[in-house]
Amino acid sequence: MGVLGRLLAAGIGAAAARYALREIRTSPAGPPLSRTNFRGRTVTLAAGPALAAGASGAAACGAPSVPAGAAALMAGLGAGAVGLYDDVVGARPEQKADKGFAGHLAALRQGRVSAGLVKVVGVGAAGLGAAALLAADPRVAGHRDRRRQGGLGRTVDVLLGAGVVAGTANLINLLDLRPGRALKSGLLLGTPLVSGPAGGIAAGAVGAAAGLLPADLDEDVMLGDSGANALGAVLGVALAARTGPVGRAGILAVLAGLTAASEKVSFTAVIARTPGLRELDALGRRDD
Repeated sequence: MGVLGRLLAAGIGAAAARYALREIRTSPAGPPLSRTNFRGRTVTLAAGPALAAGASGAAACGAPSVPAGAAALMAGLGAGAVGLYDDVVGARPEQKADKGFAGHLAALRQGRVSAGLVKVVGVGAAGLGAAALLAADPRVAGHRDRRRQGGLGRTVDVLLGAGVVAGTANLINLLDLRPGRALKSGLLLGTPLVSGPAGGIAAGAVGAAAGLLPADLDEDVMLGDSGANALGAVLGVALAARTGPVGRAGILAVLAGLTAASEKVSFTAVIARTPGLRELDALGRRDD
């Protein structure tokens, strides 16, 4: 896909995400999605499913093949759906204590399946399905190497791809703590991925993120797990599509390290005390 094709995918993403946001907000599902953000303002979670739909659909349009497009749809819509489930069901009083891996395990010991665990399993399943689709695509990086691998090697490669998709979804979600932060992170990660054979996938996600960024910065909307997970999952497909087993293993190691670090260190605190990151994080955000 050429430059014009990628620009078209980005434009489709922006237009689709904004259209979906308007339709969801004005539908009967809109009022139940109202939430209070960290500063006490009333916002809507409608941006989450809007971003999932816009990014996934535009990424599929920009994909270099039918299997790659199907992978983007499966990852983005699947991660967005289970994220929305966690946004809605996880907000119930009986679910609020089931946070983190320890909380999910405690709920299981009590005979309950937490909304967060449904999200974790669902994102993993969506990533696995997307990676399996990519493995069969001759246009994806490393396809010749996969043909020479035995069954075990191909299985490991698919699992690495699934880890990249799910890990990227989780990372973007971990960053969704302040207005605009997750979308800016998605833009920073996705823009370099626009080049290359699978660049149209990233272009669709980047366009959808850019389309919703002004409303997010203005604290009119909130991505929630639905939007952050979907954006990360689609970008994870773009990452997996351009790397072979070694590259996927390296990316997965970085994602695992950042996830482990988030358990010990506050990303918000790190950003606040780091020049450059602090100014970029605050860029465009409301001051009051």
